[in-house]
Amino acid sequence: MDRIAGTATIHPSAVIEPGAQIGSGCRIGPFCVIGPSVVLEEGVELVSHVVIEGITRIGAESRLSAYASIGLPPQDLKYQGEPTGVEVGPRTYLREHVTVHRGSVGGSGMTRVGADCLLMACSHVGHDCRVGDRVILANNVMLGGHVQLGDQCFLGGGSAVHQMVRVGRQAMVGGLAGVTNDVPPFGNVFGLPARLVGLNVVGLRRRGFSRENLHALRAAYRLLFRDPGTFAERLTLAEERFAGDELVTEVLTFMRASDRRRELIRPGRMSMEPNGEDDDA
Repeated sequence: MDRIAGTATIHPSAVIEPGAQIGSGCRIGPFCVIGPSVVLEEGVELVSHVVIEGITRIGAESRLSAYASIGLPPQDLKYQGEPTGVEVGPRTYLREHVTVHRGSVGGSGMTRVGADCLLMACSHVGHDCRVGDRVILANNVMLGGHVQLGDQCFLGGGSAVHQMVRVGRQAMVGGLAGVTNDVPPFGNVFGLPARLVGLNVVGLRRRGFSRENLHALRAAYRLLFRDPGTFAERLTLAEERFAGDELVTEVLTFMRASDRRRELIRPGRMSMEPNGEDDDA
């Protein structure tokens, strides 16, 4: 595409460095600063005072609110200005004061935020993170470097995720939780330090998971985290008992991942519902 599309709307106070590419229909508000290796795909809106640096691509129809800072150097003392960047997927909404730091040479070199995400005010995505699609970070969420979030995770306000931690698909992290270990898919964690307290039942229902899906996941979680025996024994038994169940297999595969950098999160007082009672409906 042309370096700056003719249909883009750019406020006179914005600074766009030579080399930046601005797609059709982009709207760039006052006092924004865009670096020379930045690509804004079509329809991106920068409300005001947005700073974008590094080798950074912002997906189509994304919106960045005031004072968002994307692609700034990683908070890593080993970083020496190497060419690294950020990718933000289409239709993602970054609210006020959100920070997404570019990758490091010690990681993948690229920080990625998926499509259709909502990063609420003052949330932070550290270097080399991989954030899936349709993820919601509430206000003041903090992700350390190299964190991985699966699709459709929800992280409550003020929660913090330690570097290298993985959070599986459709998991929920409660507000103010301190997550230092891996969270399996569909799990619900809470506390400081965070503990697994059950399934993300509300989220699963909202996204159309069937009663049979919920029954299978509940049974698997009970076996893995409540029943007697060593965890290795329970994991093997779950693989045998739930062979062929796609969702349970996803959970078990996550737990057995060979490249895991953090231990699996420990269970707290387990429940399957927010009120502490199992619901077999």
